[in-house]
Amino acid sequence: MEMDSLPNGNSAVSNPNSAPDPTASAPPSSKLNHFADSVKLEHQFLRVPFEHYKKTIRTNHRVFEKEVSAVISGVAEAADRNDMSRDEAVSHLSSLVSRLQGLKRKLEEGSRVEHLQAQRCRARLNHLELADAENMFEWNNMKVKRILVDYMLRMSYYDTALKLAESSNMQDLVDIEVFQEAKKVIDALQNKEVTPALVWCAENKSRLKKFKSKFEFQLRLQEFIELVRAENNLRAITYARKYLAPWGSSHMKELQRVFVTLAYKSTTECSTYKVLFEPKQWDYLVDQFKQEFCKLYGMTLEPLLNIYLQAGLSALKTPYCYEDDCTKEDPLSQENFRKLALSLPYSKQHHSKLVCYITKELMDTENPPQVLPNGYVYSTKALEDMAKKNNGKITCPRTGYICNFKDLVKAYIS
Repeated sequence: MEMDSLPNGNSAVSNPNSAPDPTASAPPSSKLNHFADSVKLEHQFLRVPFEHYKKTIRTNHRVFEKEVSAVISGVAEAADRNDMSRDEAVSHLSSLVSRLQGLKRKLEEGSRVEHLQAQRCRARLNHLELADAENMFEWNNMKVKRILVDYMLRMSYYDTALKLAESSNMQDLVDIEVFQEAKKVIDALQNKEVTPALVWCAENKSRLKKFKSKFEFQLRLQEFIELVRAENNLRAITYARKYLAPWGSSHMKELQRVFVTLAYKSTTECSTYKVLFEPKQWDYLVDQFKQEFCKLYGMTLEPLLNIYLQAGLSALKTPYCYEDDCTKEDPLSQENFRKLALSLPYSKQHHSKLVCYITKELMDTENPPQVLPNGYVYSTKALEDMAKKNNGKITCPRTGYICNFKDLVKAYIS
């Protein structure tokens, strides 16, 4: 264990008679700074439940306005009618009372959901407040689990994500409810149904308009294409007049291209229009929905696991990682990691680093490189250990060349 040096060069030695230093067991300041920086990256962790909370409030507000407006209109209608009998008036008022009772039940349920979501926001704030040096390991361990749950939810492993969240008692720290909402739309699109997606667009119309989203337009185009595929051209034209015409001012070129499909069948070989009938158009809608969904809730488009892995791989990536003799200990020797790091720049190395082929340890002034007569270089530590076990003999692990330890030549790093 290394000691901090005193100004005169002597090692720091504790005095048994002196008072204990309260900072003696504290982690290094560099680790604390790193921990603080890690907490700063928790934007999505707080943003998602907050956006979900706001959406619930907006939905409850719309339900309240709609129902109250309908009741007020009903009362005004009854007041304006002079020919309404007593029985009709009682029946009319009873229906309005029943509607208000239904609104009360809806508001009570909405209030309960709002309360649960507010609790989730508070739980996450409390979790961040617990981030300190004393429980650094436990907090980071929980963070890894949260990242894994996020990845599972994005990859549609909902049951596995739920089991991990329940076993770790962190249901309030992950966004399972939010992703289950998305699952309904994704499943429908994969079954070639657009109705749930259109309902989702209507619920978030103002937000999507702010993002200048084209998702609803793409859904309407796909419905038109499906009518053309079924050779129901009259319904397709009626549909276009009702749902596609309003988009004409901003998407005329795309509309013109799609309308031409009325002159073709789904079996056309014309590549310009054949692609519009291909099943992959539904996959495109699924991908586009996932992007719009992430934007709406302030999520990253990439899974958090990918982002953290890429951050680490960017520090390891060098041209050597893609060579055939790349060591297996290097993560980038694995094909999946190579694909993940494909778009990343190479790590910027100001100075070359020599790593021993045998021990995988850095070769420096404390562990200098030694050159064998055949030209291969290994660390002093590795060769000394080998010589002790083999009566002073050194065997090159890559060529099988054998020599004496005294035949080695020390290399110097400038």
